[in-house]
Amino acid sequence: MLKFRTKIPNSSFSFDFDHRQPILCMGSCFAEHIGSKLTSFKFTSLLNPFGILYNPYSIANGLEQLSSNRIFSEEDLFEANGQWHSFDHHGHFSDQEKTKAIQNINLKIEEGFHFLKKTNRLILTFGTSNVFVYKKTQEIVANCHKVPNHEFERKALSIESILEKLNPIFDQLKNQNPDLEILLTVSPIRHIRDGLIENQRSKSRLLLACEQLSKKANFIHYFPSYEIMMDDLRDYRFYKEDMIHPSDLAINYIWDYFDQCFFSAETRDLNLKISKIINAVQHRPFHPESEEHQSFLYKQLKAIEEIEYEFNYLNFEKEVEIVNKQISSS
Repeated sequence: MLKFRTKIPNSSFSFDFDHRQPILCMGSCFAEHIGSKLTSFKFTSLLNPFGILYNPYSIANGLEQLSSNRIFSEEDLFEANGQWHSFDHHGHFSDQEKTKAIQNINLKIEEGFHFLKKTNRLILTFGTSNVFVYKKTQEIVANCHKVPNHEFERKALSIESILEKLNPIFDQLKNQNPDLEILLTVSPIRHIRDGLIENQRSKSRLLLACEQLSKKANFIHYFPSYEIMMDDLRDYRFYKEDMIHPSDLAINYIWDYFDQCFFSAETRDLNLKISKIINAVQHRPFHPESEEHQSFLYKQLKAIEEIEYEFNYLNFEKEVEIVNKQISSS
């Protein structure tokens, strides 16, 4: 039979992921995809406490600030376009009220500080090695927040500068938690504003940095999400309409690869049980008040009760609330 794909063989790793291990995901949009999947399957996970971060320098800054439980003050924010922003955070944290923006930032940092102390699985996704330096402070920013371009200098991080920034915080976190395993990945999402040629060069620096990091320490690993998208799924039918972001089909395909690499048979079985409950709860019937559907709802509450009893580290409060609302509204 003719072959029409170059499938990437499953990678072999010396560790796995399960629902009880605290997993911290940080980085670009692709970290959001993996992190959201983990969250939906009830893994003990925390996703992007600074919002989406694209470059490895800002990701390292975020880890340093979480590790030290750094508290932000009014001096750390600036106003632009009617909103108060932090150059260390995604626009998700921006707000018209300065005190509210600081409160939301510090609440998430405190949560991340406590979570990081017990984290033994860290997933980092790098999107670009091109950064913007704020001229007034000469600091690399995580997000420009639509501040005029002339206030920034565009810079390409070298492989050496990436290593110099990441190695110390990785070593520190490993010393704090000897069970820590770090999984690096490069986002397949292309930064076409840089131009396709510069995007490839940017990704190349990230790939080579990941190689050097994983060679240096046996607790640092590389997951080939970029290669799966570029070499296995190298067809525009696996992209969204913008021809930049992977489609849901592609994301699910890479998630299945992740599943095969890191989940035991027991974890996959539990994922299946969780998925059945979530899909059942999300079902929208034509006749919600019918006796048949009401019986179905009580069966879901029973199923949730049984799985929470067997796996007492799982939490289905959200699903129970959804089911109870449907019952009470009948």
